[in-house]
Amino acid sequence: MKIALIGAGNVAWHLGKALYGAGHEIVAVYSPTSGHREALAKELAPAIPLPSPDLTATDAELVLIAIPDAALASVASTIKVAKGTIVAHNSGSQPLAVLQSITGGRAGVFYPLQTFSKSKPVDFKSIPVLLETEDENTLQTLQAVAASITKEVHLVDSTKRKQLHLAAVFACNFTNHLLGISRTLLHDAQLPDSLLQPLIQETIAKALQQHPFQVQTGPAVRHDHNVIDEHMQMLQEHPTYQQVYRLLTQSIQEQHMNGKSTEE
Repeated sequence: MKIALIGAGNVAWHLGKALYGAGHEIVAVYSPTSGHREALAKELAPAIPLPSPDLTATDAELVLIAIPDAALASVASTIKVAKGTIVAHNSGSQPLAVLQSITGGRAGVFYPLQTFSKSKPVDFKSIPVLLETEDENTLQTLQAVAASITKEVHLVDSTKRKQLHLAAVFACNFTNHLLGISRTLLHDAQLPDSLLQPLIQETIAKALQQHPFQVQTGPAVRHDHNVIDEHMQMLQEHPTYQQVYRLLTQSIQEQHMNGKSTEE
């Protein structure tokens, strides 16, 4: 299939390469930053870097919008496509209706559920791709494209996708931030990062095998108030970390009191 990309960031970079590797032809790349669109187009040759989101002169059959959620509505209003072109966004939080301003296009959602960084390769075959459309023909096309790069293709409407995106923020973004805090605390104590790696790996492995609430451990679930108080004192130079520690401790204890968490 002939595909155009709107955006040249982390998602577009990995998704474009996955589609290119699956045999699809990337015909054009648009980004407001010339260096970004030219770099990605070069990776996906013979893709053409476009200075505007006017795709009417291309022969794209599918346009994938991979840009920050906050910019989606405004950028969508500037996109021009040939009649019948499928236009799908890659957002987890934005509804299908955000594309209603695109004249002549068939709207869809093509959301790969993963965290992407240009410097870190990913195996797309195991990444869930969530689809949403309003008509069967568009759905069949998106299903075929998704199935060419992954074994995990799911139909999820805008409401459930938004809930999934919220869950993903906790599972990915917040977890990553907490790992960053732990690394900062190690550096403050002049200790190597490697000391926590086995603990992190076991925590994630265990959480994937059982409900995390059922395998919760630590001073909060044990109500070790002396340890908690000492930790709070140790975090005096990091008042924001103190607040995070306090809120997470409170959440763990409330969950435990509701009978949904047990100490091993």
